[in-house]
Amino acid sequence: MTRPRRFLNTALCAASLWVASGLSFAGQVGTSDGTPDRDPHQSASPSEAIRPFKVHVPDRALKELKARLRATRWPDKETVDDASQGVQLARLQQLVKHWATDYDWRKVEAKLNALPQFVTRIDGVDVQFIHVRSRHPNALPLILTHGWPGSPLEFIDAIGPLTDPTAFGGRAEDAFDVVIPAIPGHGFSSRPAELGWGPDRVARAWDVLMHRLHYDRYVAQGGDHGSVISDALARQQPRGLLGIHLNMPATVPPELVKGILGGDAPPAGLPEAERSAYQTLSSFFARNAAYGAMMVTRPQTVGYGLTDSPAGLAAFMYEKITEWTYPAGNAEAVLGRERILDDISLYWLTNTASSSSRFYWENNNNNFSSAAQRTTEIAVPVAITVFPGEIYRAPKSWAERAYPTLSYFKEVDRGGHFAAWEQPQLFAQELRSAFGPLRNQADRPAR
Repeated sequence: MTRPRRFLNTALCAASLWVASGLSFAGQVGTSDGTPDRDPHQSASPSEAIRPFKVHVPDRALKELKARLRATRWPDKETVDDASQGVQLARLQQLVKHWATDYDWRKVEAKLNALPQFVTRIDGVDVQFIHVRSRHPNALPLILTHGWPGSPLEFIDAIGPLTDPTAFGGRAEDAFDVVIPAIPGHGFSSRPAELGWGPDRVARAWDVLMHRLHYDRYVAQGGDHGSVISDALARQQPRGLLGIHLNMPATVPPELVKGILGGDAPPAGLPEAERSAYQTLSSFFARNAAYGAMMVTRPQTVGYGLTDSPAGLAAFMYEKITEWTYPAGNAEAVLGRERILDDISLYWLTNTASSSSRFYWENNNNNFSSAAQRTTEIAVPVAITVFPGEIYRAPKSWAERAYPTLSYFKEVDRGGHFAAWEQPQLFAQELRSAFGPLRNQADRPAR
């Protein structure tokens, strides 16, 4: 495996930028003594250059956000005593009040700027990413892909356990080099202005990115959109991809999809784990999937309200964040109010509510169906961790059928849909176990 030379975070020099105001980048990578180091984050081709990146949101944008929050026009209180009609008024008002008065975006901005961040142009869009190299030799390169309503922020607390396992109970030989890109249309990546930026195109861009960083061998991980993109990457079988890990796998057998979507009773004779997964998914599509249907069919229409009202954006995102954490119903206890608002603020300040919704329109597929995701075409090893608070708990029997190259399967007792965000150390531990057998392949010559 070819490894790029080490760089120091403190040697970065980059211009401030704000996506909503237009992108601009400057600066260079340097060594500790200030000598320019153009390998690997500088390329001989200007079109392939990897440029340092810093975040700075203008004060005027933060003031405008708080003014909009204070001017929120609220609907009537729900007519039920639970969240069956959606986010309860009192709960959202508390969140929005804190966002408008006490929340400080600059704290997460500083946390991001303490990390080595970069941007590079791939297939006509600017892809922004975090790239943290381990201090341990022979670290395995790993690309992590977020989903919606998540973001690269999901993985921040997992960077330490992944890159420096000895500080978190692991071994030096378990280390990863970590690459965390923002999907085009999300975060600080640019917003595509043309059709076609679905999972397959993003997956191709990820392979370009990893090779542009001079990684001849690497592994990939994802949940939510990241799972779909990682599946697509594995189907494409690019040179150097050793394997993938998923925490929201597409395992539903083809013959069960219609019944699940139609709300039919589970077929007789299903084992208990399969029956439970069937019923969970049937309830999800019947009662909780309207957000996805709106983005799949009318992302532009949805985008107007989410782009104009920060309280509306918060309600739309917070509902899913609080439903999908584990245990469900109280995301603040799991993630903390500040980290939830970090994520929602990222979508607001980058003006990506509409562009991120279009990824659903581009995908327009059943993300849980093995046939829709063509999982049997995957030839590289596939690892799956089932977290108890996931949208559905994939049974091992379905996983073995969906992924013929399944190499690792484990059910854990903590964590939900946002596995790395909720349980960063457990998440890192699972990746160490899942990818351990592939490490010796990373040092072999590329095909």
